[in-house]
Amino acid sequence: MTSFVQNFRKWCFAIAILTLVCVAALAQQKVEKSNMELVGYNDLQARSSYQPTLHKQGNRWFAYIGHHGGSQLNPLTGKEEDNGTSIVDVTDPKQPKYVAHIPGEPRATGATGESGGAQMARVCDGSQLPRADKSKVYLLRTYGGSAHEVWDVTDPAKPSRVSVVVSGLRDTHKSWWECDTGIAYLVSGPPDWRVRRMTQVYDLGDPSEPRFIRNFGLPGQQPGSTGPAPTELHGMISTGPKGNRIYFGYGTGTSGVVQIVDRDKLLKGAKEPTNANLVYPEVARLDLPPDMGAHTTFPLLAMQLGEFGKQKLRPGSAAAAGIDHDHGDASPERTQSGRAFIAAIGETTANECLENRQLVRMVDITTESKPVGVSSWTVPESSGNFCNRGGRFGTHSSNENMTPI
Repeated sequence: MTSFVQNFRKWCFAIAILTLVCVAALAQQKVEKSNMELVGYNDLQARSSYQPTLHKQGNRWFAYIGHHGGSQLNPLTGKEEDNGTSIVDVTDPKQPKYVAHIPGEPRATGATGESGGAQMARVCDGSQLPRADKSKVYLLRTYGGSAHEVWDVTDPAKPSRVSVVVSGLRDTHKSWWECDTGIAYLVSGPPDWRVRRMTQVYDLGDPSEPRFIRNFGLPGQQPGSTGPAPTELHGMISTGPKGNRIYFGYGTGTSGVVQIVDRDKLLKGAKEPTNANLVYPEVARLDLPPDMGAHTTFPLLAMQLGEFGKQKLRPGSAAAAGIDHDHGDASPERTQSGRAFIAAIGETTANECLENRQLVRMVDITTESKPVGVSSWTVPESSGNFCNRGGRFGTHSSNENMTPI
């Protein structure tokens, strides 16, 4: 992600919040849309899906889509396959073509919800990775809740497994992979940690030979710690070596934590998971109210606010600036026109509004060590009688398209 910071300026605050209105009686509801048009459609073999990752390979574009647990018939093979990863050619968005399905972890007998499958997918070119085969394209994915894998998807129609990065886990979730460095931040659940989800850092610069770097989490989550364990990790976003920051989100819909971490200190600091070593790379931590989760902590950096564009720094003393009522405050080093934010987004999990509403909450991190909430956003329930229509109503996940599209 060498152009990560620059791309934020292009995305024009494109949060594109998924306000989920999963209507139960869909056949009785009219089609509704706002600011978008349906261009193309693929049923993904009727597999329940999570967020897609888009990747350009040669002159074609492919969507790598992770799935929740379950199983469906794969017409390409004629076999019933456990939900895993769908690969779809979306070069012509009007006619997306299903290319391949990589089976995932079988759903355990009697299990429900998100058990099994292969929900998450990240893709890197070997030409970017430091020690990889430069002719290859690699897929990093979860294998249910038990493992992380790397696959060779150079030919998307013929994927082959390259390595199992780590296995024997209690859970997995939304990981991050830096293509320019090969560093992967894996949401994992080692059996000895006190929470299902924390961070395992691996060097996947050569995906065929994963190198473990360290385990990381909040103090109180590590083996041997005592007292209540802080809420488990959901995911992270790294700005890579240039930005030198990683933004972690803990909790989905309750007791969230937003954490800003110094990437260099995380990778080079002492690895033993003591309280002191876990705190060492932390730049800031914001503990959220009990009714607020941090499913996603999406950084929006170098934002220009037109409202404050005419503000100027005070020249010299208060008297010189024509200030009649001086409190002796030190003049700040910058105006308010250039700001940095995190979009902290909670996950709605219950149907028919049977929980606190999850929102988009904007956190100002211009002064990193002092993050402060500045606004929140939701769709008015009365605008669509959403609580009575069935399904979920509220935020869940932001758009994370990292391509230059």
